[in-house]
Amino acid sequence: MDFASSDLIIVGSGFFGATIADRAAREMGLRVCVLDRRDHIGGNAWSHIDPATGIEVHTYGSHLFHTSSKDVWDYVNRFSGFSTYRHRVIVRHKDRFFTMPMNLGTLSSLFGRFLSPSDAKALIAAEVAAAGIVNPTNFEEKAISLAGRTMYDAFIKGYTAKQWQTDPRQLPAEIITRLPMRLTFDDFYFNDTYEGLPLDGYAAIFERMLTHPNIRIATGVDYFDVRASIPPSAPIVYTGPIDRYFDYRAGVLGWRTIDFESEVVPVGDYQGASVVNYPDMDVPFTRIHEFRHLHPERSYQAERSIIFREYSRFAERADEPYYPINATADKAGYDSYRAMADAEPGVIFGGRLGTYRYLDMHQAIGAAMKVFENQIRPHFAEGRGLKG
Repeated sequence: MDFASSDLIIVGSGFFGATIADRAAREMGLRVCVLDRRDHIGGNAWSHIDPATGIEVHTYGSHLFHTSSKDVWDYVNRFSGFSTYRHRVIVRHKDRFFTMPMNLGTLSSLFGRFLSPSDAKALIAAEVAAAGIVNPTNFEEKAISLAGRTMYDAFIKGYTAKQWQTDPRQLPAEIITRLPMRLTFDDFYFNDTYEGLPLDGYAAIFERMLTHPNIRIATGVDYFDVRASIPPSAPIVYTGPIDRYFDYRAGVLGWRTIDFESEVVPVGDYQGASVVNYPDMDVPFTRIHEFRHLHPERSYQAERSIIFREYSRFAERADEPYYPINATADKAGYDSYRAMADAEPGVIFGGRLGTYRYLDMHQAIGAAMKVFENQIRPHFAEGRGLKG
């Protein structure tokens, strides 16, 4: 592959890489080469049409777009209009119905009586006091000290154990710093100014972001297989795993990954909601996605639906990393990699994998916009050096 004709090499075509590619080509006329080891663009936000049902499926689990940044919202709306969808999360605990985040409806249902804000506050305070935990030493103690035993047992204990494949008593207390709890009946999951889903789908957004004639896309290409053929002077935006870039010199960073089990079910509506969480330990998966509910404005057929059951586990090297674990050793390892990145000439590390932190889609776009303005544009317009 010839890289000599490219002004900028971007490794990864998720929202971070795609935003920089679009702006670099469209606003500065740069020749951009985008590499992605997968057979599609868009990273984890990619979507596809399920051939059996005609339903748009979020290939890597439900992706809900929300932001309070007008700049980010205006930017993504260049590529697709957005629906007015607002996300709710349903919880099925012991065959009873609840909503998340925890709110007055959740608490009233759990305790079997109507709770006012002051009732709920007093009830939680009484349970926390009864637990008598002064200095929490593990995840379980910390969660109980925040929410009380009843809510911990119902909604947190089993879900956490399945997510982490670890007894919560063996997890460090610092994993949980706060529990979102609303003393109102508001059960919308997000509180951002803007929220919705792309009317044309996520795939269309990425195809339009990367459609400029100055952008060349190479999917199914692993950066590390072609690294030696890239000119040393070529500026690079790298959004892959930062530990892989440096050949794991400071150790392997810990991630959790997700496995999805898909099924086409012979009913038009399987669960009545886009996402249902399962916190009980006797259910092996953590949640079920039913994608038809993400677009109620569409006229999908009513005979079949497609669902994804989601299973969480620790990631091995060959797995797709989703969520950084950020244990003490991981933080120390990332600090070492960050120092290496700062000393790496001509390479910008970005995105979820490149910065070892979980980024929502709007955060990835916002970060990319800042990198473009603060580094990419000054580099090509004024000759400034690139920082790692």
